[in-house]
Amino acid sequence: MGKKRLEDAIKKINEPVEVVYRCFELDPNAARDNKQNIYEKLAEKYGMSIEQAKSNTQNMVEMAKAEGLDYKMDTLILTNTFDAHRLTMFAKSKGLMHEMTNRILHAFYTESKHIGDHETLIELAVEVGLNREEVAELLAGNQMSSEVRADEENAGRYGIRSIPTFIINEKYALTGAQSADVMAQALQQVLDQDGSYKK
Repeated sequence: MGKKRLEDAIKKINEPVEVVYRCFELDPNAARDNKQNIYEKLAEKYGMSIEQAKSNTQNMVEMAKAEGLDYKMDTLILTNTFDAHRLTMFAKSKGLMHEMTNRILHAFYTESKHIGDHETLIELAVEVGLNREEVAELLAGNQMSSEVRADEENAGRYGIRSIPTFIINEKYALTGAQSADVMAQALQQVLDQDGSYKK
């Protein structure tokens, strides 16, 4: 949802902006085959009831719907996302990071696909134009691990603890799924102060 609002904000200011996706795991220790559903996980993490978790999640679903996104939280599959991040970094090396990121997000939030499963990731990668054999080899090994870790270390230097977080020109931070209007205003302020966008 934050990504969609950023895209809308960029359209509003009508200025060239380079968007660079970075890797960040909310739960690096998550199991690949997680038996909890999203409500159980949120209740455990934030010390709330299942009913409160459902209510909070429903609010997010409604906000997403207003942005034209169809989140299926009841069937969302929690998993470790490290390999999905490695795949996006591989896609970046082929000039397809935006496409791969979009496909993984849609698969996760709307199609309830298991994005920790290698076969699922291979199929998604092929859909955006990546080579099946190369992706299978990537996922079977450790390629792109250091690239993912470098992004995460960089996030730590910025003090990032949650998503979405947007770093503008490597010095301004915008956190949370702000409205497109708020994001556009922030981008315009940066443009007015710095004269251009570096990132």
